[in-house]
Amino acid sequence: MTETTTNAAEWPRPYWKPSDEQGVLLFFVFGAFPEDLAIPAARYGSPGLPEGVELQRFQNAVLSRWEGYPLSGALGELLREDNAEAFKEAKAAPHVVAIRGRFPDRDRLDYLRDTLGVVAALTDIGGKAVVDPQILTLFDAAAWREHYLVPGGAPPRHHVLILCSPEETKGRSWIRTRGMRKFGRPDISLTNVPDREIDRAGALAERFVELGALGAHFDPAQPIEVDGVAGGLTVELSGDEEDPRFNNTHAAMRWPD
Repeated sequence: MTETTTNAAEWPRPYWKPSDEQGVLLFFVFGAFPEDLAIPAARYGSPGLPEGVELQRFQNAVLSRWEGYPLSGALGELLREDNAEAFKEAKAAPHVVAIRGRFPDRDRLDYLRDTLGVVAALTDIGGKAVVDPQILTLFDAAAWREHYLVPGGAPPRHHVLILCSPEETKGRSWIRTRGMRKFGRPDISLTNVPDREIDRAGALAERFVELGALGAHFDPAQPIEVDGVAGGLTVELSGDEEDPRFNNTHAAMRWPD
């Protein structure tokens, strides 16, 4: 991605073709914020929130009664285990700023750049912790900056979570992603991966993330060539945002036996 700490630069998608996909953004910033928010997003190359994004400031105690509160339930327990100190700080914060947006598929990712600039600016004016529920991650302010405000721009991989878990079949694993909804693309699911091929499958998933972020689409009719995999991998697109494994559609591929 392009530098986010200077003047706004375009985030083009060279492989983009029109589709009916939608990009979805969701962040929660915990901290102590003034009632009249003046967000200095311009210092991060953002002109402010793009059209289609809403920002709401809540009392933390009020939002905690909401069914989708990110610090409760299974997600909350996962975030507590992931970063206990930041979780404690988020729980103690008086306010939460929720940022949500949904966008038609576009030929550039300026909407993501501009939204990240606003999140960065919120950490300048009282934000102490940021929850990115699409990648099941809770950051303290410094860690969020380190993750996203990378010199030269954070790569697509930083916007997505890549997970690996064992399957019931001994010696086989499941590689999958979360977060591709930010780009309006399906997440990746690689099943039946031999344990000796985990690193290669992980690198393949990362490559798919990069291509999707840059606008590419899967063609289910076209096998994907992979060195050493006879016949390549075939893709089946399925799922929807109600699927708790991805909260997104996904491109399913099965490593041959």
